[in-house]
Amino acid sequence: MQEAFQHILDSLRKWQPNHDIVLESLRQAGSNRQYFRFKHGDQSYILTYNPANAPENNAFVEFTQHFAGKGLNVPDIIYTDDAMQFYVQSDLGDVSLFDHITKEGFSENVLNLFKKTCSSLAKLQIEGGDDLDYSNCIATRSFDKQAIYSDLLYFLYYFVRALDLPYDKNLLLNDFDMLSSYLMQEEHQYFMHRDCQSRNVMVRDGEAYFIDYQGGMQGALQYDIASLLWQARAQMPYEWRDELVGYYFEQANTCLNGKLNKKEFLNNYDGFVLIRMLQTLGAYGFRGLFERKPHFIASIPFALKNLKWFLENKNFPIRLPALQKVLEAIVADDIMARFEPVIASEASKLTVHINSFSYKKGIPADQFGNGGGYVFDCRGILNPGRIDEYKTQTGRDKPVQEFLLHKTNMPTFLQHVFGMIDISIEDYLKRDFEGLTISFGCTGGQHRSVFAADRLAAHLKEKYKVKTVVSHVEQEAKQWKNDPY
Repeated sequence: MQEAFQHILDSLRKWQPNHDIVLESLRQAGSNRQYFRFKHGDQSYILTYNPANAPENNAFVEFTQHFAGKGLNVPDIIYTDDAMQFYVQSDLGDVSLFDHITKEGFSENVLNLFKKTCSSLAKLQIEGGDDLDYSNCIATRSFDKQAIYSDLLYFLYYFVRALDLPYDKNLLLNDFDMLSSYLMQEEHQYFMHRDCQSRNVMVRDGEAYFIDYQGGMQGALQYDIASLLWQARAQMPYEWRDELVGYYFEQANTCLNGKLNKKEFLNNYDGFVLIRMLQTLGAYGFRGLFERKPHFIASIPFALKNLKWFLENKNFPIRLPALQKVLEAIVADDIMARFEPVIASEASKLTVHINSFSYKKGIPADQFGNGGGYVFDCRGILNPGRIDEYKTQTGRDKPVQEFLLHKTNMPTFLQHVFGMIDISIEDYLKRDFEGLTISFGCTGGQHRSVFAADRLAAHLKEKYKVKTVVSHVEQEAKQWKNDPY
């Protein structure tokens, strides 16, 4: 990673040879892409680093330049690496449409933002799809019958099979074929974002801007609006979904000079809602049940809730008995309970004490008297303390954090730590235990252990809402020694 990081800086210096550029890491999403923010003059930019997938980078750059040329709500491309390992785009800020939902709930302002998103989406699909070069697509140029069938197989292999549910393979594949053929009746001549959900809509100055459409292709209008309104994590009120799909239809129909038939559009829309939900479950199965990524495992209950409501309140667009039988088994109470998240209640007794310490001074004692807990040795991670500029800093300082994230194996180390700790946290919450001690040690208790302890505390608060007490033993001792009082 250190060589890669240096490559980015060297390439940026070719673009701006007389300026020092400092990259600030942004939170990574579900993909392998890494995001950085940096400033140049008065402007702020986002750098996307994705060295293993130049075609994906090229798709985003080419699509964006095309859309921006039509005045659509997307970022501007500022700079591209010669090897197409990364690109720089304008900074649309930190606030997504999903952030507004999280902060405000489903307020009148959020409803208006969704309406603006629907309007902008229709233009992106229709105006943006006009004369677009689909040869830049990374997988397939069109969401055709084969692509739809592939999504259904994705759902089968990575979700249904992972649950070990019984099904008749031949009958189920026959239903997949019938559903794929049915959805192909809709016109497939518009740009399809492919991952249009509220996390991929940035809100700036009250307007909605789209990002992360590198997987886009040519397809039907209904897929993206189904994706937006049925996003599992958003849990939009169902009456809003009906209102907003009607609003979207009017916006799209205006762009197309009234050529759409509303009844036909909405009948086919339910089919695209179904295929999007199944594709989402396939993705959650692959990323969560196979790759064991916590965010995707935690998203499964929301997706199942969506599916259960759909089965109880909507009609299948065509008769699909084998598929319906499988879906009803998936939303059965025992399956739903299997994925119900473990979250600390207000009455939960559990407190997790997290320490950082120096091995020179010894491992902190267990504060709960049961002799349990974990001790993790961080000394296998490259030590920032060996570098002069970091010697007086700690794991809470941004430069040290950037070093540990991008020039060491700390991310991999923490991924394994989180996986082990999660097992105990979930068990302790269920059994109403009172305490768990977790300690991270390094040579001086200053850089690696401090960073790891803080990251674990943030992870546990976000995932389990559990009470944590963080103690940086060595740093607190230094403060006490320097305190004249």
